Amino acid sequence: MTPRHADTHPGSLPEARDEVLHEAVREALDGAPDEAHGKGHATAATGRRRSPGRWSGGPFRTLGVAGALAGAALGGLLLGAAAPALAAAPGATASAAAVRAPQPTTVTVSGSGRAAAAPDLAALSVGVEATRKTAKEALAAQSEAAKALVDALHAQGIAERDIRTESLSLSPVYTQTPEGESKVTGYQAGQSFSVKVRDIDRTGQIIGAVNEATGDAGRINGVVFDVADPTTLRAKAREAAYRDAHDKAAQHARLSGHRLGRLVSLTEGESSRPGPGAVPSAPADGGEGVPLAPGEIEEHVTVTAVFELV
Repeated sequence: MTPRHADTHPGSLPEARDEVLHEAVREALDGAPDEAHGKGHATAATGRRRSPGRWSGGPFRTLGVAGALAGAALGGLLLGAAAPALAAAPGATASAAAVRAPQPTTVTVSGSGRAAAAPDLAALSVGVEATRKTAKEALAAQSEAAKALVDALHAQGIAERDIRTESLSLSPVYTQTPEGESKVTGYQAGQSFSVKVRDIDRTGQIIGAVNEATGDAGRINGVVFDVADPTTLRAKAREAAYRDAHDKAAQHARLSGHRLGRLVSLTEGESSRPGPGAVPSAPADGGEGVPLAPGEIEEHVTVTAVFELV
């Protein structure tokens, strides 16, 4: 008997199942008893009459046979639909295996870099204070001293954009009585300024001029030297920090019997800048200026790098 092509070619499976199902239903219906007369009838295929006694159960048995055949055919359809999903299972297993692949070996190092340059900017913190018996008198004296300070800065060639008020204050002055009580005996008013000196060679001269203009009310709080544009200095420090981290990672690779691979990640920390330097108060009579030593400005950058080891 020649095998059906539908059994060997997946594309023809639906047609073969339909044909089997229809043939089975026809045979079942042909062999069913005549419900109207209770007698057997001749099949279309043979012309022979079948006896009613041959079908115990009557039409219910006929329906049962047809339902069983239909269920078998439906099961075949469901199995055929599930076949592609089952065929894809090996690929899913391969993907899961790829996820569980071992992670590459890495080394994490930190690098530090410094760069120095001569300063080209000085930032002064200067101010005035006045103490009087009343608040009004204290504010008036402070205002007069502050005006003298600003006028002296302008006379030294400091532009308006380089002078900025940092703080303004007015507070009572307390004195303790012999009985141990605190008593207000006056008021103190103060004002401080931030001043940028772009010609740092004249910084000491400017400090002396401020002190001379303000007298006893003048205050020199501090000075810090800096560079006007730190971009170039910071870039040099960053390059040095990266080289330091790379050299450390390469050494770890050699010590562990590996070769240094690609850079996985790089994080830069905050760069540090110089803090304000203290300057002694200038004498009341001013003079030629306060001697200063600008020195060098240092930029410090740190990085954290992760490299692969191969």
